[in-house]
Amino acid sequence: MTSRRKFLAAAGLGAAGSLAAPSIVRAQSGIKWRMQTYAGSAIGQFVSKPIVDMVNNASNGELEIELFYSDQLVPTGELFRALQDGTIQAVHSDDDSMAAPVDIAIFGGYFPLATKYALDVPVLFNQYGLADIWREAYQEAGGVVWLSSAGQDPCNFNTKKEVKSLADLDGLKLYTFPTAGRFLSQFGVVPVTIPYADAEVAVQTGELDGMAWSGITEDYTVGWANVTNYFLTNNISGAWIGSHFVNEKAWADLPDHLKNVYMSCLEASHTFRNQWYWGGEAKLRATGDKLQLRTIPAAEWQAVEDAALSFWDEMAQQSERSAKVVKIFKEYNEVLRKAGPPYSFG
Repeated sequence: MTSRRKFLAAAGLGAAGSLAAPSIVRAQSGIKWRMQTYAGSAIGQFVSKPIVDMVNNASNGELEIELFYSDQLVPTGELFRALQDGTIQAVHSDDDSMAAPVDIAIFGGYFPLATKYALDVPVLFNQYGLADIWREAYQEAGGVVWLSSAGQDPCNFNTKKEVKSLADLDGLKLYTFPTAGRFLSQFGVVPVTIPYADAEVAVQTGELDGMAWSGITEDYTVGWANVTNYFLTNNISGAWIGSHFVNEKAWADLPDHLKNVYMSCLEASHTFRNQWYWGGEAKLRATGDKLQLRTIPAAEWQAVEDAALSFWDEMAQQSERSAKVVKIFKEYNEVLRKAGPPYSFG
């Protein structure tokens, strides 16, 4: 009997062991990932940090993500290669900024006048087929898995100089996205590429006249409203198309239950950003006291709308897949036009 008691105690099967509440098992050695975002730390805490916090809290120690902000590990333009070779395991960025070697990269970020509101982005991806196109493009590139896209803020202009007409854009040195800059150059804008963290100082030194990078929420959040004077309510895109990507091998090695955790947290973070930006854009236009609002009249701005359609046709020529994307943009915008307010105006 004495021997039997010793055996049960050692095995944890004695009376005390059998009646004790079960303990929560935590991973002895969790998986460590590094994520880098396109965003600087001020805005990154709202656009990228939520998913990191959610995953770290929900994965029971099995997956831990360390977040790095814009250019901290590698320059933003090298994010794809760093993700592909496993230097980092996850990225939050637009395809355009991270120089993804896929033909649809030009449509990431702010593709001119393709969207009107943030909600357009998940609709385009989930209802109009862009998700399948993006997934296919990255499968061909290899080493990187596209997970999900969502919209954020529109692309307006915040400038030192007052802009009330298209002619006022001529000669402006603006920090903007690659494809957006290519489009705006036909109106005399001089696109300037510098590290995200340097943009504010560049305005102060005169290297930049402002930004065509974000909506008004980001202008106030990151401090750009402190160094510019005017906010142009006309935008060249209604929503930033940004995505989450992961290293192919790291994703394949992740257990299915952690993939589910990751994707659930990702969708929740999309929801957070949508409401944060939507409310912020309205509130800061209505009550913000740092930037004076200006608007180019709709009749004059129509030239930009028309130029965007020509730009779409030009971009459609680069590949069959690009042509598919442009066709979807045209179909969707025609649906919005026919639907009328609040989907479209004019």
